[in-house]
Amino acid sequence: MAIRPGDTSVAQGVNDLPVVGSNQILSLMESACSASIIEFLDFGETTVTFNSQIEILGAAGVGSEIHATARCLGLAENILKFEVEVHQSSRLIATGLITRKFVERVSFMARVAAETMVAEKESNIREEKIASSLRI
Repeated sequence: MAIRPGDTSVAQGVNDLPVVGSNQILSLMESACSASIIEFLDFGETTVTFNSQIEILGAAGVGSEIHATARCLGLAENILKFEVEVHQSSRLIATGLITRKFVERVSFMARVAAETMVAEKESNIREEKIASSLRI
């Protein structure tokens, strides 16, 4: 990944440093995990991040190239555990442990859509109650 100005902490409003943002580092780590197991997934199956723990050890500025590697440590109860590293050349930038859960793509997206609809309906009901309580 080549770090662009939009990938920096300053661009994301995290702080005033023009270095790669931690969310970009985590995204790169997640991508490495997904890429490392793609060939083992069945049709319609994917993984989603279940938990992540990262340690930022260094910084990299705009124009730098960074890359992530992931090593699967094992599978337990439908959850994969990965050890992940991010490097700029040979310099270690970040390490982490990421767990990813197997999901069936269509069922997962259907559940997300249903949960979104319920949350929006509850939000609308709350807003209507507040609006009606303000009327005299």
